[in-house]
Amino acid sequence: MTGNQLLVAAIQRLKAAGIPDPSRDARVLLAHALKQPRERLVLFLAEPMTDEQADRFHGYIEARLGRRPVSHILGYREFFGHRFEVGPQVLDPRPETEILVEAALERPFGNVLDLGLGSGCILLTLLNERTSTSGVGVDVSNEALSIARRNADALGVGHRADLRQSDWWQNVEGRFDLIVSNPPYISDSEMADLEPELVQWEPREALTPGGDGLDAYRKIIGGAAAHAMPGARLLLEIGASQGQAVSALARAAGLENLRIIPDLDGRDRVVYAEFRR
Repeated sequence: MTGNQLLVAAIQRLKAAGIPDPSRDARVLLAHALKQPRERLVLFLAEPMTDEQADRFHGYIEARLGRRPVSHILGYREFFGHRFEVGPQVLDPRPETEILVEAALERPFGNVLDLGLGSGCILLTLLNERTSTSGVGVDVSNEALSIARRNADALGVGHRADLRQSDWWQNVEGRFDLIVSNPPYISDSEMADLEPELVQWEPREALTPGGDGLDAYRKIIGGAAAHAMPGARLLLEIGASQGQAVSALARAAGLENLRIIPDLDGRDRVVYAEFRR
C-alpha cells in the first residue's frame, strides 16, 4: 500500500475513536514511521511503503488509539524551538509554558532556580538563552531528573545546570535572583475532567497536589524568601482560575510588583512577583 492509502485509513480509525485532530496526528506519526521531516511527507505519500515502515506506522496508530500522547510515541516534544525528551515520568511541555520563559527573559539574571524541574524545559531553555548564567533544578523524582540530565546534555548546558533530587526546598542551598516553577496545580475536583492523555500517561504527582490545587504554591512561596536575593523575581505558572489566589499568597508573604500574565488565549497563565530590595 502507498503511504497515502495507509494515511487515509489511519485518519478514519483515529476519527472513529474520537481522537482530537486525527489528521494531524496521523501525518506526524506517518512522517515518524518514514523517518522523514514532517514538511517532506507529501513527497512520499504516493510511494509504496515497505513492510517495516507499515508495521511501524500501525504500531504508532495502535498506541495513539490507546490515547498515548503523540509526544510519547515520538519520544520528544518541541519547546521554544528545541526538542526535549519526554515520557510518562515527566509532565509534557506545553506551549503555554513558553509565556513563563518569555517573561523570565525580560530582565537579566545571573542564577536561576527551577522548582519541580520535570523535563527541564524551563530551566534549560533559560540557560540556553542566557549563556553567561547558571542554574539549579530540583525534582522529587529521580526518573524525571534522569530525563532532565539527558536534555541538558543534548542542549549543551549540562555544565551550567546543577540538577538534584529535592522535595521542594529540602535540598536547596544558596540564593537566586530568579526563581521559576510550573508546579502541580490541578485540584481534585478538576482531575475527573482531564483528557485520557493526561490522566493515563502523565505522572499524577506532576498534575495535582490534591485538595484545592494550591498546596505547591503555599510551599514554594513560603520558602522562597530564604533563597531569594534582594530584588529577585518569582514566576509561577498557574491554572486559569488561580491568578487571584496565588497573587494573594505572594502578597501576604511580602512580595511586591505583582502582576498576572495571560497566555495567548487571554487566560491567566503566570503570576509574577518581586522580592523587596
